[in-house]
Parts: sequence; C-alpha cells; structure tokens
Amino acid sequence: MGKSPIDRPTDRPINRKLYLIFAIVVLSLDQFTKYLIETNMSLHESFYVMPLLDIVSVRNVGSAFGLFKGLGNAVFITLATLAVLALSGLIVFGKRDHFSLALLLGGALGNVTDRIVRGYVVDFLYFHVSRYYWPAFNVADSALTVGIILLIISQLKGTGHGTG
Repeated sequence: MGKSPIDRPTDRPINRKLYLIFAIVVLSLDQFTKYLIETNMSLHESFYVMPLLDIVSVRNVGSAFGLFKGLGNAVFITLATLAVLALSGLIVFGKRDHFSLALLLGGALGNVTDRIVRGYVVDFLYFHVSRYYWPAFNVADSALTVGIILLIISQLKGTGHGTG
C-alpha cells in the first residue's frame, strides 16, 4: 500500500533543486532588467509608462529605499552574504516547501550582486499616485517583498512552508 498524503515528505530533493533554480531565475531577471536600464538610460532619466508608473534610472547607495546611506557597502555586502547563506541553507536543509525562501534568495542575490559589481543598487520602477511617489525599486526588491509577504502568510496560517 502507498503512503497517505500526510505521511509523504512535503519537499523532495527535486523540489529543492527547483527552488534553487527559481532563485537563479529571479536573479537573472533582476540583473537583465538592470542591465537594460544602465545601457539604455542616463542616470536620473525617466519615461512615462502609464498613469501610475514611470521607469527611472536611479542608483541606490543606501539599503532598502535609500535608507542608511552612510554605513558603507562593506556592511551591506556582509549582511547580504550572511542572508544569502542562511536562505540557501534553509532551502537545502529545510523540511518544507520554500517558494517564499526562493524569492528571498533570488532578491537578496540580485541586490548583493549589484553592490559587489557596481558598488550600488540599480532601481528603476517608480510608482506614484498623483504627486505622491513610492521610492524607486527593482525586480529583486519586488521578489524580496513578495517573499516576505508569503512567508508571513504561511506562518499566520500555520503551514510553516517558509521555515523548514
């Protein structure tokens, strides 16, 4: 007789590989979009896309949304590297599905790659309502935000899919 769905492991090795591949896809998409911005736009150039969105070329030398600019790149690279290692460990050694962690890993890798390669993070998505603007962000930031939201939801529901 086969095992019931309750007895089956929720995370087979192939799934872990898929999560890591998904994180690499997020990283690749992030880096590709940043490459397009840097090669096709001047710094601070912007163009209208639709009533709520402009595309801009911005360099973020701080952390999220330009905060903590004075701390320097070494602090951010060290913290981001630790986060990448922790997320990778949770995906590889965890006991559950880790879609949210794959988003977090891909996003963290995208922004830490910028800090190491460029010395700053490229931001370009600029949402606004009327004259109220959200700070510019990028694909990596979007993946991080969605990953955090999914992780919180899974914890509130008690599924634990983001914790291992």
